Amino acid sequence: MSSIKIPNHVGIILDGNGRWAQQRNLSRSEGHKTSVETLKKVAAYILSKGIKQLSVFAFSTENFKRSEEEVSFLMNLFIKKFTEEANYFNEKNIKVVFSGIRNKPLPNSVIKAMNTLEEQTKNNTNGILNICLNYGGRAEIVDATKKIVNDVINNKLDIDSLNEEIYSNYLYQKLEPIDLLIRTSGENRISNFMLWQLAYAEFYFPNIYFPDFNEDEFDKALLEYNKRDRRFGGINYEKKSN
Repeated sequence: MSSIKIPNHVGIILDGNGRWAQQRNLSRSEGHKTSVETLKKVAAYILSKGIKQLSVFAFSTENFKRSEEEVSFLMNLFIKKFTEEANYFNEKNIKVVFSGIRNKPLPNSVIKAMNTLEEQTKNNTNGILNICLNYGGRAEIVDATKKIVNDVINNKLDIDSLNEEIYSNYLYQKLEPIDLLIRTSGENRISNFMLWQLAYAEFYFPNIYFPDFNEDEFDKALLEYNKRDRRFGGINYEKKSN
């Protein structure tokens, strides 16, 4: 696969953990645990292929509507893994950042673990793993707009100079646009994930639950991406004439 096009930024909506577990007569919690291990392996694989940035939807602002038992389990799982896996990400030279709202209802203990992992991996250079936690795409755009308004009021920004590039600087993380979005489980929607960054992304919806999304499955996604004709609003006249 050395001659294929490599996207700069890949996004993954980690869907189907609970259904994967239920098919195996396991608790939903077991699905989440397996999903974390899958993500650890596949993230390192993806970033080893020359992809610069990987954004994953780990927990949305709406996910707090789930049962107290499931939310509590996930919060504890986040704390445990963010604390344990710093050495792994440093060995793989992966920089970990987080996108989302860092206040209630997100527990302070989770925020502390997030901040610590960011600090421990901040100098790594073999790609960025952006974990979207307590995240919503609309909320990110609203929060960016609030920051812009504040800077205009305080004469830190001339409103007439505002353009898409400057606006992007006010998002949770300064990342490139997403080239390829993958949502596992066969669901065909984006569920409020990185709306700004997805403007010209190619979408791929494999009919597989995320705990089973391994290296081979990502290679299939990459091959599909290479079949797409990305025109960004223009026309590929060379292809049209053939």
